[in-house]
Amino acid sequence: MRRTRILTAVLALAAGLLAGTPPALAADHPAKTSLAADTYTWRNARIDGGGFVPGVVFNRSEKNLVYARTDIGGAYRWQESTKTWTPLLDSVGWDDWGHTGVVSLASDSVDPNRVYAAVGTYTNSWDPTNGAVLRSSDRGADWQKTDLPFKLGGNMPGRGMGERLAIDPNKDSVLYLGAPSGKGLWRSTDSGVTWSQVTGFPNVGNYQQDPTDTTGYASDNQGIVWVTFDESTGTSGSATKTLYVGVADKDNAVYRSTDAGATWTRLAGQPTGYLAHKGVLDARNGYLYLAYSDKGGPYDGGKGQLWRYATATGTWTNISPVAEADTYYGFSGLTVDRQHPGTVMATAYSSWWPDTQLFRSTDSGATWTKAWDYTSYPNRSNRYTIDVSSSPWLTFGANPSPPEQSPKLGWMTESLEIDPFNSDRMMYGTGATLYGTENLTTWDSGGQFTVKPMVQGLEETAVNDLASPPSGAPLLSALGDIGGFRHTDLTKVPSMMFTSPTFTTTTGLDFAETNPATLVRVGDLDSGPHIAFSTDDGANWFAGTDPSGVSGGGTVAASSDGSRFVWSPEGAGVQYTTGFGSSWSASSGIPSGARVASDRVDPKTFYGFKSGRFYVSSDGGATFTASAATGLPSGDSVRFKALPGTKGDVWLAGGASDGAYGLWHSTDAGTSFTKLSGVDQADTIGFGKAATGASYQTLYTSAKIGGVRGIFRSTDKGVTWTRINDDAHQWGWTGAAITGDPRVYGRVYVSTNGRGVIYGDTSDTSGGGGGGGGGGGTDPTPTGACSVTYRITNQWAGGFQADVQLSNTGSTAWTGWSLGWSFADGQKISQLWNADYTQSGTAVTAKNVNWNGTVAAGSSVGFGFTGTWSGSNTKPTSFELGDQTCAVT
Repeated sequence: MRRTRILTAVLALAAGLLAGTPPALAADHPAKTSLAADTYTWRNARIDGGGFVPGVVFNRSEKNLVYARTDIGGAYRWQESTKTWTPLLDSVGWDDWGHTGVVSLASDSVDPNRVYAAVGTYTNSWDPTNGAVLRSSDRGADWQKTDLPFKLGGNMPGRGMGERLAIDPNKDSVLYLGAPSGKGLWRSTDSGVTWSQVTGFPNVGNYQQDPTDTTGYASDNQGIVWVTFDESTGTSGSATKTLYVGVADKDNAVYRSTDAGATWTRLAGQPTGYLAHKGVLDARNGYLYLAYSDKGGPYDGGKGQLWRYATATGTWTNISPVAEADTYYGFSGLTVDRQHPGTVMATAYSSWWPDTQLFRSTDSGATWTKAWDYTSYPNRSNRYTIDVSSSPWLTFGANPSPPEQSPKLGWMTESLEIDPFNSDRMMYGTGATLYGTENLTTWDSGGQFTVKPMVQGLEETAVNDLASPPSGAPLLSALGDIGGFRHTDLTKVPSMMFTSPTFTTTTGLDFAETNPATLVRVGDLDSGPHIAFSTDDGANWFAGTDPSGVSGGGTVAASSDGSRFVWSPEGAGVQYTTGFGSSWSASSGIPSGARVASDRVDPKTFYGFKSGRFYVSSDGGATFTASAATGLPSGDSVRFKALPGTKGDVWLAGGASDGAYGLWHSTDAGTSFTKLSGVDQADTIGFGKAATGASYQTLYTSAKIGGVRGIFRSTDKGVTWTRINDDAHQWGWTGAAITGDPRVYGRVYVSTNGRGVIYGDTSDTSGGGGGGGGGGGTDPTPTGACSVTYRITNQWAGGFQADVQLSNTGSTAWTGWSLGWSFADGQKISQLWNADYTQSGTAVTAKNVNWNGTVAAGSSVGFGFTGTWSGSNTKPTSFELGDQTCAVT
């Protein structure tokens, strides 16, 4: 029940990775680097949820068109046929990592193909980029971006209020956006392409969660928090005349315009002393409903009220379901049943104990019922049943005493929406998942409605560390907020997170290389030990004992045989132990806060790194000696690992762009390091099963190579590299951890900061023979018919991304292919993947690489590219395969 989202990855990034750009250090032995591309299939190791869902948005004109926004994990679209969510912002890249935080989302009811997202994660210095409004005309499959002159805060205090972004229901080219940080109210009149401040709006807000916070996080002015239109005051094609705006100001929370935003007035007679988290209008009955809290949320709030405003008469009515004196929470999660607008629901969003509460009225707030009531305290009577069998970890392994129950209805319940087409379906977000029901109206007849997770496909964990042992469970993860999991099947949700103890956040984990059933993990916990061990591959755990002063997990290393451990916790210096941590001794010669790791062959050799110095222990962690190696990164944004099977073989990645930054290799236990010149920047390093015929394990890294950011693989010890992701699969920041699978060639596990654990599998079934994987194109003369689909998947000022699918529609297989076309407007390819290419003027030729030349009859092959354009970006209309012209679809 973590009350805040993980910040460590973001802080590490902001601290070092985006500074100035002096020249990188030269390598001792320059490496030859070639870039190519392999075709990978990317999936999530299923956890289902795991983070805060502050917004659920139903389209008001198309059934089953639903979106969800998350605070750091992007946006999602509901797939009714499979009851799953599809991620929409995986294309957000490294430099724009903050755009995975979604502060608001709006779905166009005039044109349901259009959807907008206001993105940006932090309004303070943690996020180096400004916010943006993304717009899509194909339901989020592709996006165009307008950068804003201010920051947005998808993971800031107050993020559960809203929606801050709204589309005029009568004239959908008009949008409004409420900004934080005193930046006011903004409007677009051209469907989100350009934005300007509404200069006549009188109040930029003044509420700060904690004005004394010097980081700028809790002290940010939460600003303009919602916009609501009264659709009854407009006609199709003309701007809606009346709209309401919520402001983070306890004395002046609600404003109205009756002239399409030209002038504004404070609503007379409104409640004071509270923030209006939500403002939902029932235009049929002429009521504006408001959910108030004394705090901005999403985790804090001590008092609250619900009010109803009659738009025709200006009458205010307090419709709170309980007396203010009896509240210990604020209200939010406000929704109206559009089929029966007199039906209203709200949540006690900040009721952590014993549970959240859901309130329901069928008479416009005159009377209310609750999702649960006390019978005789502490016993409860529930109007619901809850089934978490699809996500069993939602019990958190708890066995609480009444009035608490397990699983809970939730906490941080700021988003709750009734399906506008189906009164029986309701979805609501919590701090850990997205719940829903499909028999909601059973509540009104005295029965019990069924609550279940409706979250499959929505993955929202922040990943701190990953491990893939040579035997046992293929994947172990260290996660923020919900600890971490042991995956025995990547396609299934594990039954429980790590318990005994249950860390709120796991900061590091390791296994004994030659005794992989022995595991160790460290993490954060409000009270109790910060270290745990397992001797059965993570199926069961037992707590260790903390040395004096430990305040957080830090990093940990297991010796290769599991006989001893070295731990670098927060709050205490580096420690070592034999056995399972019943007592610890201080290590000497290594500074507090150093990152530690073990040699994967010698059980007495451990390594450390801190502030540019590499440290080595050969006596089981008792004493460390600083290496004489120089030229390593001076900061602490570094990850390093020792290679399994070879003593003293160490790889180190990290740095910052204002100093040394890249990938280093040592073959003498850190006495010296060689920098790989072909790697511009690198942030993680991992190892996986060697390619067929290769004598060295496969390397994986999140890096910048050849000027391109991505996930890279090398099968030849770093001489050549293959980018294995593409621009559609970037996932923002991936700098915390990476590991290959020692049992499956080509499989790689990638950490994200909000999109969970991503894993990729290669289409190269040959086992990777062929080093870097580049080249191999042929000059084929295929016979038979062909067709081409050319799709622009993203476009921005001066640049674009496109996908090309070439289909063999004939009756004979191709053993190679060469596809040619010409650009009509002088477009120029910048980078192309999954094919070799040449461009001369406007003419382009793309040829197969060595692994995708064979295309069976009835099958297809695809490649993609990024390019530049100016003036126009017309799609090619003719494609030639050898001497044949392909049909264009």
